[in-house]
Amino acid sequence: MAIKEKLQVQALTIAGFDSGGGAGLQADLKVFQELFVYGTSVLTALPIQNTLGVKGVFDIPLSAIEQQLAVVFEDFKLQAVKTGMLFTSEIIHLVANYIKQFEFGPLVVDPVMIAKSGQKLLLDSAIESMITELLPQANVITPNIPEAEVLLNRPINTKGEIVQAAFDLQKIGVDNVVIKGGHSQDNLHSDDLLLLADGKLHWLKSERFDTKNTHGTGCTFSACITAELAKGKSVYEAVIFAKKYIQLAISHPIAVGCGHGPTNHFAYRQESLNERD
Repeated sequence: MAIKEKLQVQALTIAGFDSGGGAGLQADLKVFQELFVYGTSVLTALPIQNTLGVKGVFDIPLSAIEQQLAVVFEDFKLQAVKTGMLFTSEIIHLVANYIKQFEFGPLVVDPVMIAKSGQKLLLDSAIESMITELLPQANVITPNIPEAEVLLNRPINTKGEIVQAAFDLQKIGVDNVVIKGGHSQDNLHSDDLLLLADGKLHWLKSERFDTKNTHGTGCTFSACITAELAKGKSVYEAVIFAKKYIQLAISHPIAVGCGHGPTNHFAYRQESLNERD
C-alpha cells in the first residue's frame, strides 16, 4: 500500500544558542518536537552558557544569518515563526526586513534582553530597532515585566500598570500582548496578562512554585505559543495551552546542572501518559 504523504506542521525559531540546552534555540526545538511540530532554526548569536550563567557572547556574521534565513524560507512551508535573542540592531534590521518578504503565518516575538546571570542578550542600542522595526510585525509579543519596562521606558509595579503597559505595547503595532508575571511583586502567584487584538483582557492565574529550575521559561513559553499557532489554534487557545505547558514544566522539575536548571520539557507528555493509565 502506498504511503500518502501528509504535510507536517512546520515552524521556525530565530534565536540564540544555549550550550546547556535549557533556553534559546535548543529549548525551542525541544518544545516543537514535544508538540509534534517540525522545527527549523536560524542561529543569531552564540552565548556560551550553562545553568551557572553566561560566560560570554560571540557574534554570528550577518551574512551567515542571512544565508540561514534564505535556505529555510526557500525550502520549508512554515506555518509560524518566533524570534528570541537577536542581540544587535543590525540583526533586528536584517530579520525584520527579511520576514517582510515571505508569507509564513503568525510571528511571535519574545523580546529576550537579559539572562538570569545578568548578561545582556540585547544591546541597549538595539532596543529602538526592536520597537520600530520588529514589534509592528508581531502577531504576539511575550515580554516579562522587566522587558516591558525597557520597551516602554517606565517602571511597572501594580496590576493596573501591567494592564496599561499591555495597551501601550499594542499601540506600537502588536496585535496580541502577553505580559508574563514571573517578576511581579506577588509572592504567591505568577499571573500573566493576555491582551487580545480585539481589546479583551484575560488574567491567566497560577501559583508560584518553590524551585530554582526556571532557566528558559520565557523561551519555552513563547515556543509553545508558536507551535500551537502553527497548528491553526487561535491566539487565546495557544496562550492558554502554553500556560498549562509551562506550569507543568516548572512544577515537575528535573535535576540537571548545578545552577538555575532548565524547565522540564517532557512534563506535558508525561502528564498526558499518566492520564491515559
